[in-house]
Amino acid sequence: MSNSSASLLQAWAYKCIFAFLSASCALSSTAQSPKNRLNYDPQAKVAISISEVEYLKTETGRSLKARIYRPLGTGPFPTLIDFHGGAWNNKDRFAEEPMDQAIAKSGVLVIAVDLTLAADRPYPANVQDAHYAIRWVKHHAKEWAGDTQTLGVYGSSSGGHVAELLSLRPDEPLYAKIPFAPNPQLDASFSYLATRSPISNPPARYENAVNKKRENMIKNNLNYFKPFQTIYESSPQAILDNKLAPKKLLPLLIMQGELDDNVLPETQKHFAQSYQAAGGDCTFLIFDKSEHEWVAQESAQTDLARQTVKNFIAKQLL
Repeated sequence: MSNSSASLLQAWAYKCIFAFLSASCALSSTAQSPKNRLNYDPQAKVAISISEVEYLKTETGRSLKARIYRPLGTGPFPTLIDFHGGAWNNKDRFAEEPMDQAIAKSGVLVIAVDLTLAADRPYPANVQDAHYAIRWVKHHAKEWAGDTQTLGVYGSSSGGHVAELLSLRPDEPLYAKIPFAPNPQLDASFSYLATRSPISNPPARYENAVNKKRENMIKNNLNYFKPFQTIYESSPQAILDNKLAPKKLLPLLIMQGELDDNVLPETQKHFAQSYQAAGGDCTFLIFDKSEHEWVAQESAQTDLARQTVKNFIAKQLL
């Protein structure tokens, strides 16, 4: 990226950050107001309990588990589902545990779920898992004092890709393939989406991997997109470009690292602009001196990311 384009990107991102944080600063004084139907305070500090349960057994026999971070108290609590990253080939429900705990400790029921990995089954298996998981959470959330009328989703990296697909193609039969027998009437709709380093444009990310000769990243794509042509049909950017997205887009938060050479900032900026042009409310934030997985390490920028997600959740409840 040239110095001039980098400066323009930073200037645009800082403008977004200022606008978002200005609105967020008001949340601490309004979070306890009657407008917040769940009385959620993003500055709160509460104790939590952690438990696990199987939510789905896949066609290949793998047990997919849900890790439940429940605030202690009577609730009802805002509810958030976490779809993990790992380039579609790695990781599980533990991938974003520090983020999940931080959010839960502010008074949010957080449910992190396993997703099928590409070595087990390629696209769209993990998207189908995620679709099922949303319905499963809607059916069971009350057991943990969760409220799903304003259900949110958090997705990191490839988990952000999965979440964006479900947001942009809510009525896609391919994604709803796994029936939910306890309540067939449930759908996989949700109210808002928060992401960290989402793969919003898989073809561009693959091209970046090829250009940088990242063999592992190339292999991850080839393992997941089988046949490879599916990389285009499952591109959130392509869905917007081809005007296939629903008329009403969900509020979207994108947190992007300035130094990310995995998902390039200018690629992410283009997606955010396309989302806004399609009528969506997209908050795009660049995190200074941060790489693709900056939240894996404790830092001021990691603390900022956690508070940003909590403020974004509170904003959706007003």
